[in-house]
Amino acid sequence: MASLAISGWSTRLIASRGFQKWAARLPFTKGIAKREGEALFDLVSGFVYSQVLYALVTLDIPNDLKDAPQSAHALALKHGMSEERMRLLMQAGVALKLVKEKKGRFALARRGAALIGVPGLQAMIRHHDVMYRDLADPVALLRGEVETELADFWPYVFGGDMPADQAQVYSDLMADSQGLVAEDTLRMVSFAGAGRLMDVGGGSGAFLAAVTKAYPKLDVTLFDLPDVAPQARTRLGDRVRIEGGSFRTDPLPEGADTISLIRVLYDHSDETVMALLAKIYDRLPKSGRLIISEPMTGGTKPHGPGNAYFAFYCMAMRTGQARSPEKIAQMCVEVGFADVQTPKAPRPFVTSAVVARKTV
Repeated sequence: MASLAISGWSTRLIASRGFQKWAARLPFTKGIAKREGEALFDLVSGFVYSQVLYALVTLDIPNDLKDAPQSAHALALKHGMSEERMRLLMQAGVALKLVKEKKGRFALARRGAALIGVPGLQAMIRHHDVMYRDLADPVALLRGEVETELADFWPYVFGGDMPADQAQVYSDLMADSQGLVAEDTLRMVSFAGAGRLMDVGGGSGAFLAAVTKAYPKLDVTLFDLPDVAPQARTRLGDRVRIEGGSFRTDPLPEGADTISLIRVLYDHSDETVMALLAKIYDRLPKSGRLIISEPMTGGTKPHGPGNAYFAFYCMAMRTGQARSPEKIAQMCVEVGFADVQTPKAPRPFVTSAVVARKTV
């Protein structure tokens, strides 16, 4: 109780205008006041910053600058806007360290070059126009008062059919962004002892492509919706066995001693997740492993990617949720898994992992 009282007193003190004015003047506190002020302004300006990024990517400015610096005049002519407005955009890019300027010409900064080099990043940014519209009124979203576009963009999460053209968009977006997820999953989890791996909800096979490159002798199966799974044939050829079906309504194929769920659970409700985990547990042999890899929250230590970005993204989808490794581990235990590990994630903003083994 005493610590809560002290905490409440300090919060009220810091929140007072008089204290802020005093702290901004004193040598030993003005640095802290300045940093906190800048951090608050970054939060206030965050949407504008993200829209600057969105504009640069939508106009394909990173690729315009990839080979040689360009003037604002040349970029303005190419993209149909005034030179003044183009210069404003480019200087905003400079402020965000995406672009650098020298002698009136603009080139990619290191951070801007990463927009080209990080697999799927530009596709994800372009897709954000849907999410931004869904978050236009975040209070209404929290109250469940709005119909969101993201739910229509991902109809598979409700168990609905997906038109072929939409399945292609979905598969491309997932595949483009799967590279980093696969890379980090392979850093956290070894498949050396696996005989046959089945990737449930494997999409166009991007994850299995990375796994088979690292473990060329591994036998692999991909299981996903009939409209999605065949696209893996182009990526993996005859290297993979493809099974079409829905994990909600169809039995899982037999024969795998290792099953992976890569960015699957956070799309679905607890009820659907528990049913899927139980189905996987029943299908695995003794000593079989389940590997789960997806963005997760920080649990008792919330962090921005999981507890803000992915939490609100899932809410806009109107199903599913970002969960902590501890919660997912507990769900695994509840369906029968006994040996459950949560390896340390090298980049939690990319993915985290839970590994569960069937011991009986």
